[in-house]
Amino acid sequence: MKNEEQARSLFGISLSDRPRWQQFLICSSGFFFGYLVNGICEEYVYNRLHFSYGWYFTFVQGFVYLFLIYLQGFTSKQMVNPWKTYVKLSAVLMGSHGLTKGSLAFLNYPAQIMFKSTKVLPVMIMGAFIPGLRRKYPLHEYISAILLVVGLILFTLADAQTSPNFSMIGVIMISGALVMDSFLGNLQEAIFTMNPETTQMEMLFCSTVVGLPFLIPPMLFTGELFKAWTSCSQHPYVYGVLVFEAMATFIGQVSVLSLIAIFGAATTAMVICFLMILVPGHVSLDHFTAPNINKSHVKKQPPCAMPSYS
Repeated sequence: MKNEEQARSLFGISLSDRPRWQQFLICSSGFFFGYLVNGICEEYVYNRLHFSYGWYFTFVQGFVYLFLIYLQGFTSKQMVNPWKTYVKLSAVLMGSHGLTKGSLAFLNYPAQIMFKSTKVLPVMIMGAFIPGLRRKYPLHEYISAILLVVGLILFTLADAQTSPNFSMIGVIMISGALVMDSFLGNLQEAIFTMNPETTQMEMLFCSTVVGLPFLIPPMLFTGELFKAWTSCSQHPYVYGVLVFEAMATFIGQVSVLSLIAIFGAATTAMVICFLMILVPGHVSLDHFTAPNINKSHVKKQPPCAMPSYS
């Protein structure tokens, strides 16, 4: 955990004057809410409507984020870091998102969770090489992280209905995503550490503004931009689902950034991995619309990447 504690708030809730356990609980609850709603919305859009336009949906939701940030009263005049600070961060963010999303075509749910459960280890290792951070952990913390990873993997495999299905292309892609993730959380922590005046809103605002152009090339290259525009024009209510999802994940995004700013990237990675196991894959709408069905017969769907979560 971080030793220094800066003035932080989360949607008007002061965090700095609260005990550490309350800070942790509030931020973790915000992420859990965002992840839960994200799973429900994506289960509807991706699995029921069969719309697999991840790049386009992320692009649309980016503008929703900017509007919500504007409603929070943040403008570029309040920035305390130069724009160039966020170029590398945004490139890593979009790279992680794209590789994670692409790996879903080659890996099934248990295989992907096995890899994502190891996320905390590369995050801890990479923290020692990030300029402005150079974070090192004692040996017992690495051992604890390894035991946590093993436990999460065993829990996932025991709960899974199918065995892991590996593909070399998928393994390469998800491994690349893990490398990107290891940079992402540590870069965010480094920015908070080097300039404590950096707010969560600035981090999300700049990452979104700089990151949106990175989404255009893959949309054009794959033809997804025109396909998605045509499909969504025929089903305009999809935009309502996307806006609702973006509002929820916005809370999750800011909560994660609060965790990173207060507790550090490694602790945040542990929290994310643990909560992802608690709500594995997509949370089916049947869990809410048909509560009496036998949950053992509900097919678990592979999760789509939750944009920009570290």
